[in-house]
Amino acid sequence: MATSYLSVDGGRIAYEVTGEGPLVVCVPGMGDVRQVFRNTVPALVNAGYRVASMDLRGHGESDATMTEYGDAATARDLLALIAHLGGPAIVVGSSMGAGVAVIAAAEAPDAVSGMALAGPFVRNGPGGVAKLMARLALTKPWGPGFWASYYKKFYPGRPPADLAAHIDLISQSMRRPGHWKAFQRTAFAGHDDAAARVDAVRAPVLVVMGDKDPDWKDPAAEARWVADALHGELLLVPGAGHYPMTEYPETVNPAIVTFADTVSARA
Repeated sequence: MATSYLSVDGGRIAYEVTGEGPLVVCVPGMGDVRQVFRNTVPALVNAGYRVASMDLRGHGESDATMTEYGDAATARDLLALIAHLGGPAIVVGSSMGAGVAVIAAAEAPDAVSGMALAGPFVRNGPGGVAKLMARLALTKPWGPGFWASYYKKFYPGRPPADLAAHIDLISQSMRRPGHWKAFQRTAFAGHDDAAARVDAVRAPVLVVMGDKDPDWKDPAAEARWVADALHGELLLVPGAGHYPMTEYPETVNPAIVTFADTVSARA
């Protein structure tokens, strides 16, 4: 698929689109690239959806020339992309992408018809991630290599066969001018903006969480909190880590497609 670009405040966001039908937009998390949805996009396209996957600011093929990073800035990019492609859209958000989706849905309810949130960060964690980010910040220029090594720990169940190739894409991204600094700024931005908007979300929600997600001391409890706070459905994936849609697509894809079909039928 060819990469397209959308101009936002201070730079360009990279994205790609495939398929025909109702719009779905996939938003990755910090330190990742849009190819994290490589198993999700084909399932949605085959189910009759037009699927766009985007890179965050300073990630993947997006520019790192912006003055602001984090959930709120990315939510503006998401809404701009939905408007550009002709929404409304169902948003599939991974990790930080979940917080981005929450803000977008709260700010523009007519633009976001539903949200499937995988390994969601919609509030700050207990401190483990912050400690990791501090370590990364202090170890530059070795930080990108450390992140590539650490990233493997997000797949404790059944790491995909192409994980090494995906990590190489992340490493290539972080070697682009300005991208490592953009990653640091994104990481330190936190999720207070998303947490403040949870109560304002009215869109239907599906929460997908791996019960071995290393970002949380009790992944199941966090998943239940997110689902309850957003009045959503919950799919807890046994054995999966932070990327259940990549480790166990045969479990997650049908749930996301069924959710999308239900949301589309209501439109």
